[in-house]
Amino acid sequence: MKSRTHPPRIDALRTVQRADGDAASVDADTDLELESFTDADLSGRDLTGLTLRECAFDGVDLDEANLRGARFLETTLSAVHAPVLRMSRSTWRDVVLERSRLGSAELFDTTWNGVRIRQCKLGYVNLRGSSLTDVIFEDCTIDELDLGGVTATRVAFPGTTVKTLDVTRATLKHVDLRGLDFRAVQGLEGLAGATVTEVQVAELAQLFAAQLGILVEG
Repeated sequence: MKSRTHPPRIDALRTVQRADGDAASVDADTDLELESFTDADLSGRDLTGLTLRECAFDGVDLDEANLRGARFLETTLSAVHAPVLRMSRSTWRDVVLERSRLGSAELFDTTWNGVRIRQCKLGYVNLRGSSLTDVIFEDCTIDELDLGGVTATRVAFPGTTVKTLDVTRATLKHVDLRGLDFRAVQGLEGLAGATVTEVQVAELAQLFAAQLGILVEG
């Protein structure tokens, strides 16, 4: 039977020629296009409203940088380091984030469209109140993924492990959890609209029973 769950629709980023960027030129409300930054230290900088168009960050340190309201468009982020990432109310469109380590990622009230997160190690990812459309978390390890109040459409998690998943008051449509290994789920009612396996249903039943204080004995 053909799956009724629609997969994320993500196009490959086009190959472009980029010029070497000057880290000193990266500032609040700057609009950069077709620039590449390698091993740059942008930690602690005020980068509110920054716009990147078809740019690339490779080995860039964004720890404690203020990226509130930033716009990342058709941009690749590789080996990014940020124990604390501050990017609330930002926009991600056609973005690849790969081989990166993020600790506390403040991404609430963001808009993601056509985003691929792969081979990343993430701590607490706060996406509360965000809009996610066509998003893949692939081969990632996440300590806590907070999707409270999100609106998510066509999101998948192949090969990904999440210790704690919070879907309190989430609105999900074509969200595929079959590739997700989770340890705990908060706000179980928010899973309405998600697709899971039979094995995951059994795991969720155990979580539901524990949440309600139900004792299950054979």
